[in-house]
Amino acid sequence: MSTLFSPITLGAIQLPNRILMAPLTRCRADSDHVPTDLMVEYYTQRATAGLIIAEATMVMEGNSAFGGLEPGIYSQAQVVQWKKVTDAVHAKGGRIVLQLWHGGRACHPLLNQGAVPMAPSALAIRNEETHTPEGKKPYTVPRELRDDEIPGIIEGFRLAAANAKAAVFDGVEIHGANGYLLDEFLRDGSNKRTGPYGGPIENRARLLLEVTDAVISVWGADRVGVRISPLTSFNDMIDSDPIGLTSYVAAQLSDRGIAFLHLLRGDLYQIQQGDTETPARAAFKGALVSNLGYTVEEATSAIESGRVDAVAFGRHFISNPDLVERLQIGAPLAEPDPNTFYVPGAKGYTDYPALSAA
Repeated sequence: MSTLFSPITLGAIQLPNRILMAPLTRCRADSDHVPTDLMVEYYTQRATAGLIIAEATMVMEGNSAFGGLEPGIYSQAQVVQWKKVTDAVHAKGGRIVLQLWHGGRACHPLLNQGAVPMAPSALAIRNEETHTPEGKKPYTVPRELRDDEIPGIIEGFRLAAANAKAAVFDGVEIHGANGYLLDEFLRDGSNKRTGPYGGPIENRARLLLEVTDAVISVWGADRVGVRISPLTSFNDMIDSDPIGLTSYVAAQLSDRGIAFLHLLRGDLYQIQQGDTETPARAAFKGALVSNLGYTVEEATSAIESGRVDAVAFGRHFISNPDLVERLQIGAPLAEPDPNTFYVPGAKGYTDYPALSAA
């Protein structure tokens, strides 16, 4: 048996295999950001993943960045419906953690009753557009968060973590990647502020680490993961020293004893290139999860060599609810339809058949 299919423990979370389902925003919540019964079915279909990392979920009201149909975890109605998801996944023998997320400057006033998005600096996302009720629109210039507002952001993450615990998740992952709020603070291409949260990496990483400490206060370190993407240029992101950023953040998170570090290892746009796995492995003493473009052969090699401990798969979990079984027997993989990634309804969401039903 390949090590890809061997058990592993991430902190306090015991997994039967090392094939994780990466967080995939699919926009199937309702207009109040409450998870739907369709989402219950979707996640339950994929319960054989070593660990499901549920999609980016709003920690605070009024910070929508995905067409207004991404889920939240700030209201009681959301907690109740997310518990339907976790109960169903657990009934199938699965494990699931919730990704805690703030959209930062990727939010849009048309999705948030006119509210101007917030960010470390007043810099808009350039050369990209977002989906709004009025069609695709350019991103707007965010307002710079004041230092005295930052404790409220940290408290928002803490409350969201408590709500995720009430919804009986197995843990949480803090979203510090892909050009959203915490990542915007991390990288010097988007963080031009001065003071305690700007300038050197020790200051730029402060918010992520304070959020991590707040979430640990709810869950304990052994049920908290953090996702970072030092090379990713999505959402107009860049950093002058992604390797140094990786080393510093990984070392700080290692000192906190978190369950896992989830690394988006490259850049789909190929604007920035480099090896972030090696410095992450050197600095982080816990379980290292890597993601982005892995084949089963490369994932197996990466785990067997000790470069990483587990691999998260994204796109192929969309179209193969039984991805673990398919990889184990070498069955062909169905390709996902990008036209249905973010549209409402079952098509391209829960209608991909498992091998047993094909």
